[in-house]
Parts: sequence; structure tokens; C-alpha cells
Amino acid sequence: MTGVGEQRPFRVRFGWGGEDLAVLAPDSDTVVIVDVLRFTTAVSVAVSRGAQVLPWRWRDAAAVSLAAQQGAVLAGRREDPTSPWSLSPAALARIPAGTRLVLPSPNGATLSAAVADSGAAPVAGCLRNAAAVGTVLAADLAAGRSVVVIAAGERWPDPDGREHRGPLRPAVEDLLGAGAIIARTVEAGALPRARLSPEARAALAAFRAAEPELHDELRASVSGRELLALGWDDDVASAAQLDADAVVPVLRDGAFTALGG
Repeated sequence: MTGVGEQRPFRVRFGWGGEDLAVLAPDSDTVVIVDVLRFTTAVSVAVSRGAQVLPWRWRDAAAVSLAAQQGAVLAGRREDPTSPWSLSPAALARIPAGTRLVLPSPNGATLSAAVADSGAAPVAGCLRNAAAVGTVLAADLAAGRSVVVIAAGERWPDPDGREHRGPLRPAVEDLLGAGAIIARTVEAGALPRARLSPEARAALAAFRAAEPELHDELRASVSGRELLALGWDDDVASAAQLDADAVVPVLRDGAFTALGG
């Protein structure tokens, strides 16, 4: 049964979190990380405004050192009034061009760094840049390459109660974001069904079902309700803006920058 989990017969693949990333990424030419609420949405917004985003897992001493070494600003928590930038895509709509931002995230940033550590250049995908990313993926497929879209999901607490350190919790918003990117890839490349793995087709179908009411679907999700409880519906609304950003953020030399920029 070795290799079955790799989805190798198909050119467009889909998986969840670090577990599927470890299996699918080594056999795929292009890797897209999707963390809709909120890391990759924040990256899309910031990069579309001319900023560079340096992903980091935790807001810790190492993140402080990285920001100092790179001449970057370290993002804080949205509820901290002393920090101008955070994972909030609504706030990042005002970020000045040229800003270098260290953006901690235990899910999307962690997966992005894992891909970069392997020598590849991951793409940050979300609902906002689905069409832009889909166009690039369609070109990759036309050139004979394969692609994998990874929904980051969330993490349950570990047995000691530490947040974001336990097993994978699939998150519907990331399924929808991945499905949107796959849908736009199919549209841009006029791809036949046989090119997509069943897993990728399922993500696409989930997006198609939710597409007419994306904001409502995101608001009703577990992650969306967590943000609503904090009063951050503007972040959910920002994340739900399908095809709003014409940017493809690629992680190279430690920072997400616009493809071709």
C-alpha cells in the first residue's frame, strides 16, 4: 500500500494540515497553503498592498529577534492597542507599502515554513486571491507540473491543555478556500475531471455549494464564531471577499512577496 496516500495518479491534489503536507508536498511541484481565518488572508491583503510578510510560528523571543534582524515590524494581537498590525486582514488593509511584517501563526505560518525548509516556495492562498492563484496553477498544470492545495485547519489543545499543539481539527473555512482555488484552477485551465483527485473534487464541490453565501458560511463556522465573539466580524467579512486580490504571494528568502513583483 506504499504511496497510496500520495494521490500520485492525479495532477491536482488536496490534503489537510502538516500530516498530509508531509506526504503530498514532496511529490508535488507547487504547494498552496490555505488558512482562511486568518493567516493566508492576512498575507494576501498585506502583499497586495506592497508589504512583505515573514511567517513565524509563535510570537516569542525568536520572533522578536527575527524582526530586529530583518528590519521588520513584529505583529501583535489585535486586541493590543500598542500593536498596529496583527493577523487581522481588516487592519492590514491600511498597511503601508514596503512594510516588512513578521506575522506569527501556529497553523498557516508553520506549514508555510515547513515547505520553505524543504527548499520549495509555497503560495499563500485564500478566498480573496483564489482566481489569481488558480490562474498560476493552471499555467503550472499546462506546463506538465502537479499541484497540491493544503487546508491548514486548526489544532486541538494537547493533553496538557496547551492551545494549537494537539491533533488536527479540520476547519470548514479552509476547505472552502481550498475548493475555491481548485475551482478557479479548473476554470482557468479548462481541466477535465480526471485531472483532479477525489479529495480535490470534494473540496471543489464544498466550495460550489457554499459559494452563494460565503460570508454566512464563514460566520457560522467554528472559527468564524470565535472571531464574532471577539467582535471581529470585519475580519470574517474580509476573508469572505472572493477574488478581491489580484496577487499571488510566494514565500522566498524568508518572506512572502508578490509573484513577479
